[in-house]
Amino acid sequence: MLSTDENVPSNPRKDTDVIKPLVTIGVCVRNCETLIKEVIRSIMAQDFPHESIEVSFVDDGSADKTLSVILSSIPMMDTKVKVHHQKWKGLGAARNLVVNNASGDYIIWVDGDMTLPTDHVRKQVEFMELNSKVGIAKAKHGKFRRENLVAALESIPYLVEDFRSKGKVTSKLPGTGGSIYRVEAIRQIGGFDDNIKGTGEDQDAAWRIRAAGWSIARTPAVFYERRRATWKALWDEYFWWGYGMHHTLHKHPDLIFLYKMLPPSGFLVGLRYSFDAYRLMHQKKFFLLPLHFVFKMTAWCLGFAKSHIDSLRAEYRMENERTVVNT
Repeated sequence: MLSTDENVPSNPRKDTDVIKPLVTIGVCVRNCETLIKEVIRSIMAQDFPHESIEVSFVDDGSADKTLSVILSSIPMMDTKVKVHHQKWKGLGAARNLVVNNASGDYIIWVDGDMTLPTDHVRKQVEFMELNSKVGIAKAKHGKFRRENLVAALESIPYLVEDFRSKGKVTSKLPGTGGSIYRVEAIRQIGGFDDNIKGTGEDQDAAWRIRAAGWSIARTPAVFYERRRATWKALWDEYFWWGYGMHHTLHKHPDLIFLYKMLPPSGFLVGLRYSFDAYRLMHQKKFFLLPLHFVFKMTAWCLGFAKSHIDSLRAEYRMENERTVVNT
């Protein structure tokens, strides 16, 4: 199945179309041509019955060959496949394409920089089948063996969080990557917010799912996520996250306390992580975490400030337009 805003050829599917899958793997990507093949290979290597899996791709306006790579991979996939292509609409809209077209009872979200061990889908689905009140369940972060300094500093806080939690539920809302959603839960709240173009669509959805009475849990499954390998890429990522979270925090002011995102707070948080990281990995480089947190929190704050200024300018323009119309 191919849903598209443009005239892109579709590939015929096999007889797996007649079997209702139990789980939908949602892959929402943009400009991931260098990594998407690795993502697909890890999905196809799953030890969960492939006739019970469908893979739903959403190419959200890629400017590279991401869509071509996805389409060329379809003949080698023995699962049901859906491909959606659209001009850029943002993560909220992209994820809703998966939600609205999902045939399975669960959605496992896989990002373009992720890979899965062979038992990931099986462990995620088994957990949800045994826990009917859970709306979202998050897997644990795995560690790539070879990471440079930037990527290692970015990875270790996630590993520390998993170590601290010891498999227990934390108060933090999970992101989509590495999470399994119960389709009933995400459809009950009306899906993701299409108005969230950048980041924060997952935090908003998790907030609303929890408010609707569903539990959020952790599972024993593992996933691997590639981190940004340069300081510039890391800066751009956190600037974008700060920019995107502005809209989400207007909806949910209590989602995070803004003072915790300030660079001085980042220094203290990084200091705490550095000791736990050293105890976990026994590597002195993790004592750079306070500076690492200051760096990325500065980017986040500037992105948030830019989004706030842009919102004020948009409101000012709209007010001027209304004034002109009324006069």
